[in-house]
Amino acid sequence: MSDERIIVGLDIGTTKICTVIGEVARDGVLDIIGEGTVPSDGLRKGVVVNLERTIASVRQSIQAAQRVAGVEVHSAWVGVAGSHLKALTSHGMAAIRRGQQITKADVERCIENAQAVPLEANMDILHVIPQDYVVDGNDGIKDPVGMSGVRLEVDVHIVAGAQGPLSNLRRCAGDAGATVDGLVVQALASGLSVLGDAEQELTTLLIDIGGGTTDVGVFRRGTLAHSAVIPLGGDHITQDISQLLRIPPDEAERVKKRYGVALPELADRDVVLEVANPSYTASISTFELAQVIKPRVVEILDLVRRDIEQRMGALELLAGNVVITGGASLMQGLEQVATERFRLPVRVGKPEGVSGLVGVVASPAHATAVGLVRYGMLHGPVLTASDHRGRHERGDGAMHGGVLGKFRNLLKDFF
Repeated sequence: MSDERIIVGLDIGTTKICTVIGEVARDGVLDIIGEGTVPSDGLRKGVVVNLERTIASVRQSIQAAQRVAGVEVHSAWVGVAGSHLKALTSHGMAAIRRGQQITKADVERCIENAQAVPLEANMDILHVIPQDYVVDGNDGIKDPVGMSGVRLEVDVHIVAGAQGPLSNLRRCAGDAGATVDGLVVQALASGLSVLGDAEQELTTLLIDIGGGTTDVGVFRRGTLAHSAVIPLGGDHITQDISQLLRIPPDEAERVKKRYGVALPELADRDVVLEVANPSYTASISTFELAQVIKPRVVEILDLVRRDIEQRMGALELLAGNVVITGGASLMQGLEQVATERFRLPVRVGKPEGVSGLVGVVASPAHATAVGLVRYGMLHGPVLTASDHRGRHERGDGAMHGGVLGKFRNLLKDFF
């Protein structure tokens, strides 16, 4: 194991906290060797609202993954969600001296110019993701280094987050024993996890429906071109059921997971549920339950569509397909409702291209955590298994291990 590289993804969500430990061999194969998922009750809509509870849950999740993997966790890539995230597209330009070829320094200067946009004082930039480059008016260029020209331009997708929520995430991970390698917007991580090779060549709409929020990403030729956070998720469906039946949220969640469908036509009208309360017994058919669930699902999907069309234009002309992931995507009928709303091919996405504990992580609920591990493969640095042991013995923060260069061209993402 000493030659393998260890990468950890930590998904701190509203309803669950998930730690995934990946091991990357010299041939680039990613094995999932550890996983730990525990309930989360210290966040609301993707933002930490109770530090003590969240730290305790993160620690439990990490410890569970460590027991499975047999490797101690000292650092992790952490997912970020929440309505505090802001995304925008900015244009940058750099002049090239006549007769000179474009260098890497010119590209970096162009990106820096694009990054020079006014942001609120309390915002920190998480990602600056270059889209296609333009050289002397010729667009569609992925890598302009070595080309000749006098004018280099680029559009970049910038994602920023509020300092307070970001600092709280770092503290939760740090106090639980894991240094933060980097913060990664969840839509980006999920896309790296669930999009197939063919979808990398298309323009794909990714919808990650979590507990408190829905993360949206538009991937164009494998690069995140647009992102957004919708402040609604699976918990809002649970709340609707809880209010209708006047039952506790945890009981409503159980009813939703066991009997809920997003399309009433798929429900059995003859099945009637009886949910007992201390003061009365509530009865509802699975068909009636679906009639409660579908409007909230439609609302979430319509908000996604509205956001994209306001920023990028008509969805049918923009995207070739839709991939839905996240825990709520497991609900029967959701795929059909999405097809109805978007009028595009829709599928439910789960982590692909991994080995090891495939049966454990091959679920949409693990999309973000596995994607964070993949992000670490792209951006490193990462620790070998022996480095994990050695760093624990030394008690220092040194980072060892090389970046997997063969993956760098999949996604260019500068901090």
